[in-house]
Amino acid sequence: MKKTVLSVTIVSALAATSFTALADGPNFYGRADLAFTNSDLGVATQSQKDGTIIENNFSWLGVKGTEKLSDDIEVVYQMEFGVSNFDNSNATFAARNTFLGLRSAAAGTFLVGRNDTVFKAAEGGFDLFGNTNSDIDLLAAGQSRSADGITYYSPKIADLVTFNATYLIEDNYVKYDGDERIDAGNMYALSATLGDKALKTQNYFVSAAYNDSIDSVKAYRGVAQVKLGSVLLGAFYQNSEHVDDKYANLEGDTFFVNAAYVMDNIKFKVSYGQDDSGLGKYVSRFVGNNDGTGMETVSDVDLKQISVGADYRFSKNTLLYGHYTKYDGDMLLGGVTQDLGDDIITLGMRFDF
Repeated sequence: MKKTVLSVTIVSALAATSFTALADGPNFYGRADLAFTNSDLGVATQSQKDGTIIENNFSWLGVKGTEKLSDDIEVVYQMEFGVSNFDNSNATFAARNTFLGLRSAAAGTFLVGRNDTVFKAAEGGFDLFGNTNSDIDLLAAGQSRSADGITYYSPKIADLVTFNATYLIEDNYVKYDGDERIDAGNMYALSATLGDKALKTQNYFVSAAYNDSIDSVKAYRGVAQVKLGSVLLGAFYQNSEHVDDKYANLEGDTFFVNAAYVMDNIKFKVSYGQDDSGLGKYVSRFVGNNDGTGMETVSDVDLKQISVGADYRFSKNTLLYGHYTKYDGDMLLGGVTQDLGDDIITLGMRFDF
């Protein structure tokens, strides 16, 4: 009996050792991010409510890992879920990047499932106010996290350049109008990146990307960032248009410039953006809150966003942040001028684990 127990123990230990040698994970991780926000209009807040509210800024839980199949190929997997039950929406989880794929040092990485498109990922670390009521997606279209797709990332060529692609399986997006089948057509995105989005191995990041019909938008963008000592500078430009002729009025340009200054544990940051396409979340949410009108009646969009704020790194996992954002501008909705102005003050805390 003792020999049997000892044998089982040894075999189990060897199996565990073998698995550890071949696998990294599964690793459990997550983020809790809550903020107190005061907004006059409420269009930009996560709950789209005005007044003084508590915002859940995309808290999440996830598990990810790899397992080695050979000397050059490994399985890559991730399941990530947005955690929504901080608020009174009665929704516990939301879909985030969840995929299964293969990675090779020689051939690159192939992922299947739900993922940020390479068009969205081309922003790198540009968005200083990301995942808040001042995210660039309030003005810029194409910030898509799409399901039923294939994502490819090339190996980093000369430790510098990558070429990437997203392709959505169109039959998963077929719609029906009665008995009439409406095909989605080709939906894809392409990007090329130069440098390091974390600004560590290189002190610059440059990207160019094109989006064709994903989320009904055709767009191209260019992003550039540079780190000069304690100063970070960035620029972003995008041209977007809606693919549906019904919304041919929605076309135009979006641009941002931003800067940050790091001093010990504090990062001071400022961003300015402008949009006249009307394809960002700010305009679509504003229109959605006006009964009897639709996006096809939008024209002459002139929307500006300026944000100033600071992050304080209290510890490796804990971040305190605050910012003030002003949205300014107007547009025509059904031929009537609408004021898009809002003033937002936010104070929040983020914990990563």
